[in-house]
Amino acid sequence: MVLIWHGVDEIPTDFGPTAVTIGNFDGVHRGHQQVLATLKSTARHSGSRSVAVTFDPHPAQVHRPDTAPDLIMGIEDRLAAIAAHGVDAILVLHYTLAFAQQSAEEFVRGIFVDALRASHVVVGHDVRFGRGNSGDLATMEELGARFGFEVVVVEEFTEQAPAAEARAGTSLADGAAHPAHDPDDDAERRRCSSTWVREALDAGDVRTASEILGRTHMMHGEVVHGAARGRALGFPTANLAHDSVGHIPADGIYAGWLVDQSGTRWPAAISVGSNPTFAGVARQVEAHVIDRPDEAPEAFDLYGQRVAVEFVDRLRGMVAYRGPEALVDQMKLDVDQARRVLAGVGSGA
Repeated sequence: MVLIWHGVDEIPTDFGPTAVTIGNFDGVHRGHQQVLATLKSTARHSGSRSVAVTFDPHPAQVHRPDTAPDLIMGIEDRLAAIAAHGVDAILVLHYTLAFAQQSAEEFVRGIFVDALRASHVVVGHDVRFGRGNSGDLATMEELGARFGFEVVVVEEFTEQAPAAEARAGTSLADGAAHPAHDPDDDAERRRCSSTWVREALDAGDVRTASEILGRTHMMHGEVVHGAARGRALGFPTANLAHDSVGHIPADGIYAGWLVDQSGTRWPAAISVGSNPTFAGVARQVEAHVIDRPDEAPEAFDLYGQRVAVEFVDRLRGMVAYRGPEALVDQMKLDVDQARRVLAGVGSGA
């Protein structure tokens, strides 16, 4: 069982020695996963316990709330994803402007040395910490020598960056293959980062986002009542509440999965956007479960459930149709295409 502490006061006084890493871990993408794997390996070989240190809220939300990027995942999903990689404990530090005023030395001494009794600190080359991000890798190594911990540096994790022309207008349903990955072609590789995941999602490229994340991108939220237009058209949808967590991808129609409260995964055609065929519709995320087992829509009740919606592939952009009949015809095509896509990838996350 992974221990989760919300503040240093919750850390047992006899806990340690530890191998520690630190980061925002938004998305817990493959770069983060490499850091966590190195953390576990370091802890195992040094006879210490592995601890991941993260922040809530995200520092960007504190320093620049008006321009901070949307988070890829909420804090609960982030903690679950970190825990899934087998660390012994996670320390969540409440991030405030006052907290950010600590010098690099004050932060390291208070968290790594005094609270966690760190024997090893696992970081990337680009680590920054302390007031104004004044601390860097050289600072960490200097403090390690002073306070008696070893700094383990993780090489950055890169992924093949797809050419724009290879991605534009293609989907798995079109029979399009992923661009060939040539590990020797460094010019086409890019460091895995939360920023890259957000860029891919904002472009609707959920396939690239999934490659960087190492799993399908998902949102979590409560199913709420909508305008019931989908039901009237024969395509009932589960509408996510507007306070759902997870980065919303670009407007369009996607193939994916809806995971209900019991953990059952249902194939789904997912709509993101304001549905321009109808005036005055707010932007929303709604999923139509494909081949649902009940003929009567009302017999398949997800209202009030907290569900996950996973995005596998983008089928098309959002288009305004001349009327409901044209929209229904397109929705039938979308469902057929989503069914083909999901049949090809299986139901694994």
